[in-house]
Amino acid sequence: MSDAVDKKIASLGDWRGAMLTRIRRLIKDAVPDVTEEVKWRKPTNPLGVPTWSHHGIICTGESYRDKVKLTFAKGSALRDPSGLFNASLTGVRRALDIREEDHLDEAALKALFREAAAVNAAGKTGGSDPRADGPPRA
Repeated sequence: MSDAVDKKIASLGDWRGAMLTRIRRLIKDAVPDVTEEVKWRKPTNPLGVPTWSHHGIICTGESYRDKVKLTFAKGSALRDPSGLFNASLTGVRRALDIREEDHLDEAALKALFREAAAVNAAGKTGGSDPRADGPPRA
């Protein structure tokens, strides 16, 4: 567990922190050897963005006033049979915007986390976009 991710989650102090805690547990259940860290610290977001990686970024967990956004760096390379992706549907990345009242399909999310880790391990890029292997934009 990353102290920096702990601090970011604790700083939220509302449903978004609880949601990121739940997502964090699902990621760790799905990909036990995942690495977590905080990236993209800046003056407007000094605690940065929680990021989970396994042979590359699986996803990031950004918090906004009205949602938690999970952005999958190589989302276009992932199958999404449950239709979880609902944002950033063009380009290489794909995202899932989660609002306070939303129901989480935990099994489908865990499958998506496992697939993202497998795509990274296989060295797949996310499509023909040359930025596929770079970090998602914060």
